[in-house]
Amino acid sequence: MSDFTPAGVDAATADKTCALLQHRLNALIDLELTLKHVHWNVVGPNFIGVHEMLDPQVDHVREMVDDVAERMAALGGVPRGTPGAVVNGRSWNDYEIGRDNAIAHLGALDVVFSGVIKDHRSVVEELEGVEPITQDMMIEQTGILEQDQWFVRAHLESSNGQLTTEGIDTERRAAQAAG
Repeated sequence: MSDFTPAGVDAATADKTCALLQHRLNALIDLELTLKHVHWNVVGPNFIGVHEMLDPQVDHVREMVDDVAERMAALGGVPRGTPGAVVNGRSWNDYEIGRDNAIAHLGALDVVFSGVIKDHRSVVEELEGVEPITQDMMIEQTGILEQDQWFVRAHLESSNGQLTTEGIDTERRAAQAAG
């Protein structure tokens, strides 16, 4: 941590916020790469629709990565975006699905999005009354992530509102249930 913090932010708040943001940075970098992985490995009748849907989602997440890293720097932190830092700092396993049909990948992505969104919401709660500028950024990102998940889930939902991945918490099982 550097000696720099913005006016009105004490060093302890900046340190805590940067620690929370580093976890979000790890998750977002991982999500960006996972979305590209799916983009390259999706096959089947829904290929083109899913393939083209994912590029804007990658762009959304790429912008989030940059915003999180720059917010950390503005708070005096040092964002760690190297592959080793991301792998060492994450609490989840690598995305498990390789080449597979579009719906199987979307089932797995639903689980991935749920994890990222849940953790973003936790950070929003932790920053309540602590660091409002960063909290606002996290709220905005959560809304975008939720909309992107909605696009994914639209492929997984029946006309009566039943989600094929309902209650499933692993990528492999979600892919099997959806595909």
